[in-house]
Amino acid sequence: MFVLGIDPGLSRCGYGCVEHGRKPRAVAAGVIRTSPQHELAIRLAEMQVELRSLITDLKPDVVAVERVLFQHNVSTAMGVAMASGLAMAEAAGAGCEVVEYSPNEIKQAVAGWGSAGKDEIGQMVQTLLNLPKRLSPADAADAVAVALCHIARVPSRRSRASLTRLVAPGGAS
Repeated sequence: MFVLGIDPGLSRCGYGCVEHGRKPRAVAAGVIRTSPQHELAIRLAEMQVELRSLITDLKPDVVAVERVLFQHNVSTAMGVAMASGLAMAEAAGAGCEVVEYSPNEIKQAVAGWGSAGKDEIGQMVQTLLNLPKRLSPADAADAVAVALCHIARVPSRRSRASLTRLVAPGGAS
């Protein structure tokens, strides 16, 4: 299974694809950049083309997106929300499962505690994937952390789905 993690942002949107197997393996990581000098619609169109291309090339089974939470800068929050929406729409349109995780869920899954800093996340991504050096920029490492979070949660998600089928009306009980 391939999981594409997205750390949404309008100027810098991190992406990281991880193959889920006996041991997670990094497939791709990077950042989609758009210029603040371009009009919003142009930036969104550029990002949409890049996201569509990534999903077409990597063929992820799941696209995991960091959930947008309240930010003090409304302008930044709007850009992050727009990038997040584009990523989810492109993934759903390509037939991928789409999931969201909060920043605390991601930090907990990857570093072991929900208040981990960017340096700790970068170090843990490097360690968990046995990379020779830290991913740079941090947006790419953050996106890989989103994918790793999903991989860490797959067994519990499958267990919940099985349990739901067992206790749902019409299911075996």
